[in-house]
Amino acid sequence: MKRTSILFAILCAAAGLAQAQQPTQQEPAPAPQAEAAAPAKSEPIVPGSAQPGPAAEQLIVTDNKIGKGAEATVGATVYMHYTGWLYRPLAKNQRGRQFDSSLPRGEPLDFKLGSGKVIKGWDQGIVGMKVGGKRTLIIPAELAYGARAMGGIPANSALIFDVELMDVK
Repeated sequence: MKRTSILFAILCAAAGLAQAQQPTQQEPAPAPQAEAAAPAKSEPIVPGSAQPGPAAEQLIVTDNKIGKGAEATVGATVYMHYTGWLYRPLAKNQRGRQFDSSLPRGEPLDFKLGSGKVIKGWDQGIVGMKVGGKRTLIIPAELAYGARAMGGIPANSALIFDVELMDVK
């Protein structure tokens, strides 16, 4: 790995903690229902006052562009560009506050797919992509960081990522 990002470090730490604390499950537990809808605008996160957004009930994978290159399979090293936001279904494009992106760094994130080095929503949502493909992943809290707050991400937050598969090795 040439460079690590804040998100990659967070993803690694979260994946390691999740594996150590919970037994592996085939089916993710359904997310709790949100009691109130999120506001239509993004709100700044003030330390100590962050509230989780509405729940996403399951991993939602949307192909925005189908790639034509090699396919991402479990065990392969994938090279991904990404941008991550808090999931806010009533906000423009369902995106709340952006918390990380590989694009300004200019170098994709690389990791071994299916090895638990990233959040479960990524390990599940990237399988089957082809190089050149672009996807949007809406990830429920259970497949992200769960009940733990992580950096600027409140506990029990659903996330949304735009990902692009740059290479597979």
